[in-house]
Amino acid sequence: MSLTLPNIKIPRILLRDADRLGGTVEGAFLCGDARFENGRLSALSLASGPCDTTLLPPLVEPHCHLDKCHTIDRMDDIGGDLTAAIEAQRADKTNWTEADIRNRALRGIEEYTRAGTGLIRSHVDWGDEAEPPLSWQVLTELAADTPGLQLCSLTSAIQMADPAFAKTASDAIPDGHALGVFVFNQPDHEIGIEQAFQQAQRLNLPLDFHVDEGLDPDLRGLEKIADTAIATHHQGPILCGHAVSLASQSSDDVRRIADKLARANITVATLPTTNLYLQGRRNGTPRQRGLTMLHELRRAGVRIVIGADNVRDAFCPVGRHDPLRTLELAVLAGHLDPPFHQWLPAITTDAARALGHAPMYVDNTPISRLLHAKAGDLSTLISGAPLAPIPQE
Repeated sequence: MSLTLPNIKIPRILLRDADRLGGTVEGAFLCGDARFENGRLSALSLASGPCDTTLLPPLVEPHCHLDKCHTIDRMDDIGGDLTAAIEAQRADKTNWTEADIRNRALRGIEEYTRAGTGLIRSHVDWGDEAEPPLSWQVLTELAADTPGLQLCSLTSAIQMADPAFAKTASDAIPDGHALGVFVFNQPDHEIGIEQAFQQAQRLNLPLDFHVDEGLDPDLRGLEKIADTAIATHHQGPILCGHAVSLASQSSDDVRRIADKLARANITVATLPTTNLYLQGRRNGTPRQRGLTMLHELRRAGVRIVIGADNVRDAFCPVGRHDPLRTLELAVLAGHLDPPFHQWLPAITTDAARALGHAPMYVDNTPISRLLHAKAGDLSTLISGAPLAPIPQE
């Protein structure tokens, strides 16, 4: 069975083997009439008209919180720093019944689906006990019915420093999901990091750290994670979210830590929505953006991905479950200048790798999973051109 789509543009960075397809090179794009054989892109021929439709693989959300999302409407007077947000969200957990968690998480999943997202990692607060909380049980059930939904436990470094807690919590994580730890210079946080690596290696789990979520230059968890990964020769995927204290450290420190991250093959997730809202708070307008050192890390060979983080909860009262919308915000907040094609992997192929999945390219993905948008350039695409599956006739 064959199908031809006319006047197609494909970012070359999202093609696994662009050279074999033919078509016409137009800057960062490969253009032409796209021919599909047996449901997959097989060739591009000379375009029959102006190429004004962009093809993409499914988008990837590397870092969100489906257990917390859409709770802001029952909170009063929220607006503060990370500590205030943690306290407010903890207080809201009195409302977290099975139905409440399920309904809010399903709303978030549906929003991601409409935005063309095929792979999602959602962190889930673990709570005070080593046994899985109700939210983990509910989201595990949803993940079983939602292809592409990956869960990540969110424990604290203090908890993970206790070997019994670390083992019990880690044993509750099914295959295909991830072990996560919040690192914020807590007592024994270095032991907690080491325990997390031990459990991940024992169970072959991906690792994901909320780390150094503050602008204090004395927050140094990111370097400890890199040191541990190098010392243990860790081979599994490691994702470090936030890492905003890096922006308060010296250039020499940034270079040293970036080199370690690259050697350890650690990916860093920038989370502009929540970091812009919570970080740099003073009595007035913030003077710091609260983002990690995106450009410096990338130049050092560190893979960067971009996540939505919190959507309409105590940590950020606004937001959208939409990777392209998050990329648009990152462009503004982090000065991600054109050419924009270089940043598309942060919400597609590189983001999939960071979650331990094989990347989906336009030419190795079934047509039923590809997305198209009436957009002749990436500025139009990132600025809100609607994405939709390709109609099947």
